[in-house]
Amino acid sequence: MRNLMRMPDDPISAPPPSVPQIKPADLRGILEYVPMFREHIFVIAIDGSVIGHENFPNLITDIAVLRSLNIKVVIVHGIGRQMLAADTRQKTQGFKWTETKPALKDFYGEGVTCATMLRLAREAAGVVTQTVVEALSRAGLKTAITNAVRATAVGILGGRDQQFTGKVEKIDTALIKSLLEQGVVPVFTPIQCNREGCSLRINSDLLAAELAIALGASKLIFLTSHSGLRIGGKIAVNIPLKKLAALFRDERGGGIASRLRSKAAHAVRVLECGTGRAHILDGSVNGGLLTEIFDKVGTGTMIHADDYEQIRPARKKDAQAIYNFTKQGTRTETLLHRTHTHIEQHIEDYFVYEIDESVIACAAFRYYAGTSVAEVCSVYVQPSYHGRGIGKKLVEYATAKAAENGLRRLFALTTQSRPFFRDICGFADATLEDLPPERLESARASGRNARVLVKDLGQPVRRKTPATGAKKRAP
Repeated sequence: MRNLMRMPDDPISAPPPSVPQIKPADLRGILEYVPMFREHIFVIAIDGSVIGHENFPNLITDIAVLRSLNIKVVIVHGIGRQMLAADTRQKTQGFKWTETKPALKDFYGEGVTCATMLRLAREAAGVVTQTVVEALSRAGLKTAITNAVRATAVGILGGRDQQFTGKVEKIDTALIKSLLEQGVVPVFTPIQCNREGCSLRINSDLLAAELAIALGASKLIFLTSHSGLRIGGKIAVNIPLKKLAALFRDERGGGIASRLRSKAAHAVRVLECGTGRAHILDGSVNGGLLTEIFDKVGTGTMIHADDYEQIRPARKKDAQAIYNFTKQGTRTETLLHRTHTHIEQHIEDYFVYEIDESVIACAAFRYYAGTSVAEVCSVYVQPSYHGRGIGKKLVEYATAKAAENGLRRLFALTTQSRPFFRDICGFADATLEDLPPERLESARASGRNARVLVKDLGQPVRRKTPATGAKKRAP
């Protein structure tokens, strides 16, 4: 599940898949993570371009799936594309602006809203809101349009009156949460009223961010016509909050596309206020929303606020996942076969690579009593994540643990991964005679004819050895 795994060496370097990795109907992939999100609030911001796309009915079906899993959904829609279309239609009819025409970006609610622009926005919002309500109704979902958001005028910025451009002044969270408890999907338009009941235009990204913060949402999801944040020429599969915030401090803004800068900036603010995840993805991809939420890779960009990746000692409950991994490796003769019982009995040897409580890789660290050497073994990464540096991270973890324990050398036996250990992890070729006697005997008995590789860790340091002489376990 992607909240689940996308950690290349550089978190922004791996391109997302062009085709969803799971099918929306794959309940086995979805139900595994239902407890993680049950009763959580997702704020979903849908661009006007997505609402006008042929995939929009499928997107609404995906939202219906979320609701069936007891995930509470709040929808905020944009109207930029519809306003551009309305402006084009009026041009053909000889329409002339009474005010100086605003810059193009003002169609997206990011600048001055004059009286004519507000009129266009109100008309577009009415049509789009009704389109969303109709689609939700066809999907069998209850929905409501409320005045739970109170707007106030932005005022004067940089010496220029923003006129009818608004910002959020207050949110009636009690009303919204009451609707959510009743299974209602609240829909919010970028046109909201102030204290006097006058309409103001609020940027939909801003509105979605304010709602996510006020409601304590677990996720803020931007559905756009873009595949995600493109940074350094590549789609950022996932990016830490701190890294994205640093890009905004750069004069060039990290090269983020202008149409996505607003979303990225609001994602940073929302995560700084406590929301755990923000997603930016292409809403025109069939099944993209469910894949982004429930697949381990996803389809767009995920911005995360907490420790996304974690290498930790394995627990007894991880034995099944480790067994499944090693069983797959055994079929290709990559790994030596180990039974589920054997893994359970030696679970303290193992450590796992976990993403949001999903184990996607494992390895083992084996210490040999009476020696200053240890073995890193059973290194296995799910095929979906090959080439992303995960295996290297596991070996580096084992190397650090060996050094911490004052060991002199780390070794590995492999039949197929010699280039990985030698060229990527810095091991050197060795022979069976370099193994401790216990391991030498088992290596010869296995008949696998595995290659031996070693990595020197420096001089050993004094350490306490258990009085019983029992094998010391390292995570």
